[in-house]
Amino acid sequence: MLFRDSAAAVAARHLEGSLALHLTEQFVHAHGYRPGASEVRSWERSIPALTGALLDAGLGQVEMLLEYGLPLTSKRADVVLAGTHPRTQEPSYVVVELKQWSEAHPDDGDPLLCRVDAYTRPVLNPIEQVRGYCDYLVAFNGALAEHPERISGVAYLHNATEFGIGGLYEVEQSERGRLFSAERRGEFLEYLQSKLAPVSGADAADALLAGKVRPSKQLMSVAAQEVREREQFVLLDEQRIAYEMVLRAVRKAHESDHKEVVVVTGGPGTGKSVIALSLLGELYRQGTPALHATGSQSFTKTMRKVAGARKPEVRDLFKYFNSFMTATRNGLDVLICDEAHRIRETSANRWTSATARTGKPQIEELLDAARVPVFLLDEHQVVRPGEMGTVHEIKAAAAAKGLECRVVPLDSQFRCGGSDAYLRWVVGLLGLEDGGPVGWEPDDRMELEVVDSPEELEAALQSHQGRGYGARMSAGYCWRWSDAKPGEPLPADVEIGDWARPWNLKGERSVMGAPPSALWATDPAGFGQVGCVYTAQGFEYDWSGVILGPDLVWRADRWVVDRSASKDPVFKKATPAEDVDRLIRNTYKVLLTRGMVGTVIYSTDAETRRKLRELVYGARPVGDLRGATRTARRTSSGVP
Repeated sequence: MLFRDSAAAVAARHLEGSLALHLTEQFVHAHGYRPGASEVRSWERSIPALTGALLDAGLGQVEMLLEYGLPLTSKRADVVLAGTHPRTQEPSYVVVELKQWSEAHPDDGDPLLCRVDAYTRPVLNPIEQVRGYCDYLVAFNGALAEHPERISGVAYLHNATEFGIGGLYEVEQSERGRLFSAERRGEFLEYLQSKLAPVSGADAADALLAGKVRPSKQLMSVAAQEVREREQFVLLDEQRIAYEMVLRAVRKAHESDHKEVVVVTGGPGTGKSVIALSLLGELYRQGTPALHATGSQSFTKTMRKVAGARKPEVRDLFKYFNSFMTATRNGLDVLICDEAHRIRETSANRWTSATARTGKPQIEELLDAARVPVFLLDEHQVVRPGEMGTVHEIKAAAAAKGLECRVVPLDSQFRCGGSDAYLRWVVGLLGLEDGGPVGWEPDDRMELEVVDSPEELEAALQSHQGRGYGARMSAGYCWRWSDAKPGEPLPADVEIGDWARPWNLKGERSVMGAPPSALWATDPAGFGQVGCVYTAQGFEYDWSGVILGPDLVWRADRWVVDRSASKDPVFKKATPAEDVDRLIRNTYKVLLTRGMVGTVIYSTDAETRRKLRELVYGARPVGDLRGATRTARRTSSGVP
């Protein structure tokens, strides 16, 4: 939340010319970068339109929470109004989505998505947008979870005429999703008066802000219910747009000889796998022929075990990218390619029979397999030579076949405590985008610690486990990886001084109580082993402990990649140095973005540790900062 005050006070700030400036300052402090010009314009024009309506309705004492951050995500509602319900005298909340649009029309006849001149891509109907925000708040804010009837949602298009937005009303309205235009301003005032009494809303705002944040649903814990029974996640904004685009393409395919490609891009934690599983569940329950595929043995095997437990037909929904070499052309309605950055040049390997070798690129096989191929990817998570799942490659392959390709970028963070700032910090730390490393500005969403030894890292994770959190250790591939032998202790290959721990298992069988490779990230017994990028990628856990090995060290003013320190067999002598550099940095990006609550970092190199401490702690006392951060996290999450 950037600012909170009564409607009258917010209106006064605007009149004196300080509101937008104050919001800009708060935005920079919270997010680490300046807001875009369009956002500032919305503060200058849309917020006054709402405060004017509130004052005219006699609701100047209602509390306004501006740019209210939804729990555990970087998404923000424009305004949440807090007050007292005029009939029940109980707290009452109205989520308001403000739009400057003068007109908007259903996209391709679909009112859930709409076209607005200012945007190059379809956007979500604001009725659905605000309804999603309300549903999400009920799911994650304890104050509303216990009283879901206290929240309402409304979109106010204060520049629009009824003629300009008439098509949007085709979407069903409800308590959590209403729509008003400038022409219906009088009705909007009556609506506000029906939800809020002309008394102070300060206590109601306090209650909402004090509501305990409910833990987010981790994908694997609800995978079976998601596929078999009902939707488990609330999809917001771009997530919902991607979901609806796929379902619309399926309807077109049924109605005519139509084929369309959908690409969903986004960094770690933006909800790509949630969209994939939501689509698979909806299509499975509809009886629509659809499959889910990845290039990750760990991810696919885990999905088969978790979602397909005691139900073989569900287990068979999960395939690998190389399963479609001889597939019937357009034999499926939908093929959902999750973790599509792991697509290879070809599906064939040394064990592929001559009859199965098609000579086609793997991307082409996947495009041919379904009427609606869906690719979900993050180009910064390519970690092996030969992986080529990029937007450019997919669009080029689709264009060669004359296929329309729609791209939906996801830009909001649902992992790492919903901290966009943390994700940007990691990308900058590793030099994956221009700008380089910057100091970490602690926020109330993600915890970050740097430790001086692997013993300290493991102890920190054990402490978090003792408080009810899940945790895993992972490391760069800088130590040999021996085969475990039945009946013998796991080989403790990851040796750092006197500390030594085993890698996660290679095989598909449990050894000495340790889970098989594919289940390391999800089985509680996985904590005692160190995971690598191939077992961690695609998964999430509360606390992530990351060991930076000697393959990536800080020297003077830059990172230095030492390929000789890597023990990863995928790097051959012929692998270009620039590829090794990029893939090792991508590897650490994957490892550093697995945590939902916090990350603990240790480097085997002393100079690198000093640099990390400088970036994370600066001149601040380390103990004080850790304690303050943990207190903030405990307060916001309700964990004792």
